Amino acid sequence: MTKHSTPPGTGRKLTLVVLGLAALITTMLCAFALPSLHSGPHHIPIGVTGPQQTTEGIRANTDADAWDVHVYETTDAVKSAVKDRDIAGGLAVTDHGVDVYTATAGGPSATGALTELGDGLAARYETRAVVHDLVPFTEDDPRGTGLTSALLPMIFGGIFPALILGSVFPGHRGLRTRLTGALLFSVVAGAAVTAVLQFATHSTDGNYWLTALGVTLGTAAMSTTLLGLQALLGMAGFAFGGALMMLLGNPLSGLATGPHWLPTSWAAIGQLLPPGASGSLLRTNAFFDGTGAGLPALVLTAWVVIGVALAFFADRRGKRSAPARPGTATA
Repeated sequence: MTKHSTPPGTGRKLTLVVLGLAALITTMLCAFALPSLHSGPHHIPIGVTGPQQTTEGIRANTDADAWDVHVYETTDAVKSAVKDRDIAGGLAVTDHGVDVYTATAGGPSATGALTELGDGLAARYETRAVVHDLVPFTEDDPRGTGLTSALLPMIFGGIFPALILGSVFPGHRGLRTRLTGALLFSVVAGAAVTAVLQFATHSTDGNYWLTALGVTLGTAAMSTTLLGLQALLGMAGFAFGGALMMLLGNPLSGLATGPHWLPTSWAAIGQLLPPGASGSLLRTNAFFDGTGAGLPALVLTAWVVIGVALAFFADRRGKRSAPARPGTATA
């Protein structure tokens, strides 16, 4: 009868794995719970118009940590600023009452908070508030469920290509094939996801090709980044990239609420990561005709460049480390 001895160092490895998994679970809890605990209006830009004394009173009496108040000359100027995404909404005080101008598709949580602010202002002046939603969600999806549910498929659309293509085309020789496959997949996925959102669930009603281009860019940013990290660092790089997208990028994306509903620093980090930039680009292309798409598109393009650069760096390193074939001359 033979004894099965435990390899040396097994206890230490097991301890490290257990502690590492516990740290991962704790990080997941913090990443998803903390943004919710600290959510609320944070420097939401709004416009006000009306008599000077009234607008100055609104500016002085609103919470500066919650609202960033801008005074406009006319109601039309406030409405234009909302549609151009310069502000999240606006208040117009007239002889007939208080008009509240919102853009629910730009951030439903901010819309709710602004409506409450308008109701409070109307009660103060013993008048009524009328809400005008300038950029609503579609009639078939008035709560924007389709828009908010699109982020996870986009994230997994970045994870799956790196995982599956890495299994089908493994090793250094398959690297360029994996990269090509990830980019082609991004194009097909962008067209398919947008088609479902626009023609199946009727969650969006913007220009189909513009929206599809944005989804393609977002998927490409995530898939190429993960693929590049995997090619350079192996499964450790893939795990790091996946955690970056899921544990940090997803809860800080602000897609469900709008970025102004998160603490300012967290929102800024979220918009610099692929999930947050992808969500912002999808929102602006689907409901604002691409107004304000420049920054998220630039962020996503930078991530694509980073991913491709990591892949090519891994390719060059693989060529240098590959053994010379028999019969070939060496330098």
